[in-house]
Amino acid sequence: MTRLIGSLAEVGPGYDTLYCDLWGCLHDGHRPYPAAVAALVAFRQAGGRVVLLTNAPRPSRFVVATLDRMGVPRETWDLVVSSGDAAQAALAAGDVGRKVWHLGPAKDMGFFDLPGGQAVELVKFEEAEGIVCTGPFNEYVETPEDYRARLTEARDRGLPLLCANPDLIVDFGDRRIYCAGALAGLYDELGGQSLYFGKPHAPVYDLAAAQVRALTGREAGRILAIGDGIGTDTKGAAAQGIDALFVTGGLAAAHFGPDVEAPDPALVDRWLAAQGQSPAYAIGRLR
Repeated sequence: MTRLIGSLAEVGPGYDTLYCDLWGCLHDGHRPYPAAVAALVAFRQAGGRVVLLTNAPRPSRFVVATLDRMGVPRETWDLVVSSGDAAQAALAAGDVGRKVWHLGPAKDMGFFDLPGGQAVELVKFEEAEGIVCTGPFNEYVETPEDYRARLTEARDRGLPLLCANPDLIVDFGDRRIYCAGALAGLYDELGGQSLYFGKPHAPVYDLAAAQVRALTGREAGRILAIGDGIGTDTKGAAAQGIDALFVTGGLAAAHFGPDVEAPDPALVDRWLAAQGQSPAYAIGRLR
């Protein structure tokens, strides 16, 4: 049975490391949630480590720059690990070929700045050996259906698709937008081959654990994963044997009653059961 809590402080002392999601937990795409910032700062001040674990398709240095612009204090976190970091290693290894077509907005071009001077060639769709998907070209107006014909052609050519962000949707302020995971999901439905590297898939968790070891010289210890994505944050934590704190006030907020800060316990229990997930804890907003 999932325990509904009022603050991270109620359970935080039982953990050494947090794997905390960004969108819907720490910020809304425009600005940070002050209570969430305060909770993470307090956890670190008590001796814990905070890893911001995000399905952003860009390498972590770009995510850090965005957090800085947004006003998230550096005292909030120890490490930032992104789906883009994990997917870059696969791109560099040639998992989708050396000539790739980029399906995604221009803001994600930093994904192709590979470490160690490695390079791939960005080409037109007709010349590609594979696809790197970071999202729709215009995420504010386009849906996966806008890409059905192009993805059908890619399937017929046998092109592998590297999905740099397994999220299906995110809320950007009060606007809901589709992510690369939704496009990759359609490609799977069409019979194409999609490769995933962010939550809930193992590579990003393996990378986070390795980076904690590199930073501290020891294992992450007792880990609590925090997120609002039931199919990414919660499902991924369960697969890794990690406790999860599900933030009800994010993507699924409409299911839990009128007060986003105080979700209805009965509604939470029923909805989680329907999803086939049983996180250790749930909370309205991270605080």
